[in-house]
Amino acid sequence: MRKIIVPAVLALIVGTSGMAFAATTTPMAPAAKPAAAATIAAPQSISSTVKAFDLKTHSLTLANGIVYKLPATFKDPGLKNGAKVTVKWQQNGKEYDASSVTLG
Repeated sequence: MRKIIVPAVLALIVGTSGMAFAATTTPMAPAAKPAAAATIAAPQSISSTVKAFDLKTHSLTLANGIVYKLPATFKDPGLKNGAKVTVKWQQNGKEYDASSVTLG
């Protein structure tokens, strides 16, 4: 009797251990999508010359052709076409939001 118990226990352990590795039949929830990379980028700065400036629409176009959106509280430091400026900006979707503009 004792000779049969040990092999029976080993057969039981080996036979049931496969159940622990069995695949589940319930579908897993899809992974969350990461935020779009171009939604909000890190703040940057650029030095260039002014191509166009419109205080009514709060826009500033530099020599590279990119239009920067100025904040509603922006106060004109004396910008005019051809002036050298440094713009601190952050991309928000397809728009370029300027946080500050300094002459020089």
